[in-house]
Amino acid sequence: VQLQACGGGLVQAGASLRLSCKASGRTLSDYHMGWFRQAPGKEREFVAAISRDGTTYYADSVKGRFTISRDNARSTVDLQTNSLKPEDTAVYFCAAKIGSYRMRPREAYDYWGQGTEVTVSS
Repeated sequence: VQLQACGGGLVQAGASLRLSCKASGRTLSDYHMGWFRQAPGKEREFVAAISRDGTTYYADSVKGRFTISRDNARSTVDLQTNSLKPEDTAVYFCAAKIGSYRMRPREAYDYWGQGTEVTVSS
């Protein structure tokens, strides 16, 4: 499966962005999907995930502010980011996995898209 992320940008603190990940090559319903982010000088970290059956998982740092959703018919996985903070600044990546366990570790994911950059100014 090929993944293409988009929707990043430069916003002020408190604003919202909707990131989208488009999958091609295989049907999206075959995969569990995740969003990760990597800030400059830091490791890539888990943000959110959604299983094949729609169960969602969130990092504590984004819980209540970010929402992950999937539309298998459109082959897209979106991440709605609200109340953005400067510490949310990072390159955001979408990823896909087949195995049903361990939704949070980045090493559990089999396929990665290119990132989309989010910059939040204070």
